[in-house]
Amino acid sequence: MPTNKRESLIFTIIMCFCMVLWMSVYNVARVHGWDFGPSTVASAWLGFPLAYLVAMLLDVLIASRFAKWFAFRFLVTPGVSSPRAITLAISGMMVAPMVLLMSLYGALEAFSHVGNPAMILPAWISNIPWNFIAALPWNLLVAGPIARWLFRCAFPEGTVLAEPQVS
Repeated sequence: MPTNKRESLIFTIIMCFCMVLWMSVYNVARVHGWDFGPSTVASAWLGFPLAYLVAMLLDVLIASRFAKWFAFRFLVTPGVSSPRAITLAISGMMVAPMVLLMSLYGALEAFSHVGNPAMILPAWISNIPWNFIAALPWNLLVAGPIARWLFRCAFPEGTVLAEPQVS
C-alpha cells in the first residue's frame, strides 16, 4: 500500500483506471442487455475519459477521505491491525461512496442522452444496487490486487520519495 502522498496519488491513478474501465463496460453491457461484445467495449471506452476524470476527483476529494475516516474509526486500529486488514477495510469502504457518487454521474450522463429530468432520480436509485454488486467484489478480488501488484512492480517499496531530493 502507498506510504506517502505521492505514492497514494500514483496508486489512485492505477486503481481508478481499473475500477472505472470495468464499471463502464459493465454498465454499458447492462443497459444493452448484458452484451459484452466489441460494440459495448467501444461504447464504454468512448465514455471512459470523462468518467475517469470525474471518478478521480470524487475519489481524491470525497471517497478516500470518508473511507479512511470510517475504516480507522470503526474497523481497524493503526499499529494494532494487520496491514492486510487495513487495506481491506479502506478498499471495502471506498466502494460505498464511489458507487453512490458514480451512480449519480451515470444517471446524469443518461439524462444528457435521454433529456428527461424526471428519470434522473429513479435511474440513480435503481443503479446503486447493480453497481454495488459489481463494484465490491471487483474492487476486493480483481482491481485491488492488480493495482497493488502493478504499483509495487513499478515502484518497489521506498522508491517513491515523499520529498524530492535536492542535487
